[in-house]
Amino acid sequence: MQNYEKLGSFYLGRLVDPATRNATDSLCLYDSRDLVTHAVCIGMTGSGKTGLCIDLLEEAAIDKIPALVIDPKGDMGNLLLTFPELSPADFLPWVNAEEAARKGLSPEDFAKSQADLWRKGLASWDQTPERIATLKASAEFTLYTPGSTAGRPVSILKSLCVPGVSVLEDAEALNDAVGMTVTSLLSLAGIESDPFQGREHILLSTLLASAWKEGRDLDLGNLIRDIQTPPFSRIGVMDLESFFPAKDRFALAMRVNSLLASPGFSLWLEGDPLDPARLLYTPEGKPRVAIFSIAHLGERERQFFVSILLNAVLGWIRGLPGTTSLRAILYMDEIMGYFPPVANPPSKEPLLKLLKQARAYGLGIVLATQNPVDLDYRGLGNVGTWFVGRLQTERDKARVLVALQGAEARLPREELDKVLSSLGNRIFLLHNVHDAEPVLFESRWAMSYLCGPLTRDQIRRLQAAAEIPQAAPAPVEMQKPPMSGTNVGGDRLVPKLPVLPPDVTQVFVPPAGGAVQGPLIYRPMLLVSGSGAYSSARLKVDENLPFTLLWPFSDGPVPVEWDKGFELVEGHGELEKEPRAGVAGFEMPPSSVLSGKELARLGREALKWIVRTQRYELFESPSLKMVSAPGETEGQFRIRLQQAAREARDAQVEKLREKYAKRIETLQAQIQRAEIAVEREEQEAKQQKLQTAVSFGATLLGAFMGRKAVQMTSLGRATTAVRGVGRTLRAQEDVALAGKKLADLQEKLQELETEFENEVAALDGKADPASEPLEKITIRPSATGTVLQLVALAWVPFREGNLA
Repeated sequence: MQNYEKLGSFYLGRLVDPATRNATDSLCLYDSRDLVTHAVCIGMTGSGKTGLCIDLLEEAAIDKIPALVIDPKGDMGNLLLTFPELSPADFLPWVNAEEAARKGLSPEDFAKSQADLWRKGLASWDQTPERIATLKASAEFTLYTPGSTAGRPVSILKSLCVPGVSVLEDAEALNDAVGMTVTSLLSLAGIESDPFQGREHILLSTLLASAWKEGRDLDLGNLIRDIQTPPFSRIGVMDLESFFPAKDRFALAMRVNSLLASPGFSLWLEGDPLDPARLLYTPEGKPRVAIFSIAHLGERERQFFVSILLNAVLGWIRGLPGTTSLRAILYMDEIMGYFPPVANPPSKEPLLKLLKQARAYGLGIVLATQNPVDLDYRGLGNVGTWFVGRLQTERDKARVLVALQGAEARLPREELDKVLSSLGNRIFLLHNVHDAEPVLFESRWAMSYLCGPLTRDQIRRLQAAAEIPQAAPAPVEMQKPPMSGTNVGGDRLVPKLPVLPPDVTQVFVPPAGGAVQGPLIYRPMLLVSGSGAYSSARLKVDENLPFTLLWPFSDGPVPVEWDKGFELVEGHGELEKEPRAGVAGFEMPPSSVLSGKELARLGREALKWIVRTQRYELFESPSLKMVSAPGETEGQFRIRLQQAAREARDAQVEKLREKYAKRIETLQAQIQRAEIAVEREEQEAKQQKLQTAVSFGATLLGAFMGRKAVQMTSLGRATTAVRGVGRTLRAQEDVALAGKKLADLQEKLQELETEFENEVAALDGKADPASEPLEKITIRPSATGTVLQLVALAWVPFREGNLA
């Protein structure tokens, strides 16, 4: 691990001398926390914009920061082309055969030349194959293709599901979610309807809001049904038929149905759900860079998907705790058309809200474009970092100058104009509101192989190589009944519900999913429902966890088969008071349990069994001294650990910055006093002073502190001022005195750097939260605090010997 990685800094390249336009030895490090205030990258084709943005995402992945990447052009899939061995065989499937032919090379020879080029390029920027391996190991890279099976498919069904509690309990957030979802859906269907006056928009918004408030998920089929027969009779103060007659509603339903019936629409309903929490991390808690390639989609489909994804992200962040550390990145390449200054496509409103609100939750938004005139610069007033590369026209430059002046640029407009007019390939102006002033830098060599936009065949090859299994839900202990496949009924089966004594409480378990498919047989079981009390003063745990358990009865001397109990799964819903229609029969319960008194006794035995056998398991991180929350899976806990570790790291880094800032100010004052003496000496003395200043900037400490320290750039100005000046040596003793002072400063710089390096090394002392072994902690339920609310004879539905 490089030392700057321990500081949470992104290695983007090397600083460029403004006078000569040559790269210096000073690293261009970007504080990851600065990205919380968002960034925009602007540059024409060939400026190196895509390479810089890939550099940024690579650095974030190494820091284990996940990202959602929207890729309208198809370039960002190059992030999956990382080859630690840098062998020609790795490059061969991805080289451009036509380009090889133009160069007079076979594909194999061209692949070898590309491998050599990448090896030399990476070495020139001090990047090793080991760092590529670190990148691959730090995050999972997944290429999604909405509406296509070329890559990993993604389902939009979740976009019509009930949002989280944080959205439902916030009227403004709920209205936003409803309105933006409906706008996206109508856009895909080709229907223009104003959110405030269009009756299509108002009807669908009312239907969606009504369903969500009832806790009811929707799909397009249910939505079409509700359009024809809404579950309400009035909209506002008007009756439904006056506002939107049935004939017109039928026409709207037909438009939506045509969308659902189109041959390719089924592909939008397959794959991973469009859930940011699941897209950003694997089930095990490993960070993921989720790339959504939408180059294959039509314009209307692109707008639909982008707006749906942005809406999902907006709903996700509203349920997160606040943080000042970078939690995740939302990156969009080629933003043109999605965030225009005048028009209002479906993607614009959620993006505006994200730019305003996401920083509070640690979500950094990065937008890239080669068309700066097509950006809403009022919205970009929320952006703190600007990466500006070579621009194509004077009009583009004029728009960027206006934006930079509005973003608190610390250079006069004339000087900025001169800088922007002379930018070369891969040379960028970095304007960061968190830095003292803008700088120029040359972007580093990308670790990913930049082969250009990926074709569908190449995407299929990547997907086939990935062989990523679909995420399965975590197993829940005791949920699978052990009696599947056993003979149900037999000679004890009766056609009607047996008549039991009135003191025997009876309940009916509904079939899983609520639907009845085929004849059911009800089997009697013991059911207990209550809550277990689990507490630990050391772990600060005090929880009452609900349970509903079932046991089969037995004809033996022990009326209940205690070792065959299982927990009722959530999919069975609420207990019912009556059997379902179409029942094939009921199995008679044993005569030994046909009394309320016996049932109560079995309930007391069940309570003892629960206290004796049930355990509440938690995970504990030895390094961070954190314990998982109730119901939190190991993967979810590791995600929380990684964020906590990042926040702790960032706090330590900030303390380092505060500590060294004062010492740097003192050293600067000494350097400035030394400059007075140096300027009296000949060119040799001045050159010695120049080398001292440059050596400080080239150190890790200089790169870390440089642009945030007060008056740090005065060193560069002083260096430029004395360049080319020649004077006559006045006295040998003056030369010796100046040399001694500079030598003393150099020694102090070295001591400061050594001390800083040691402190940075200490930052990496804790284990990686993503992979450290977690300790399992078991808590027994309290005998006095565990209570039963219900003891009943439950009729459990079976079909062909299996739980229905």
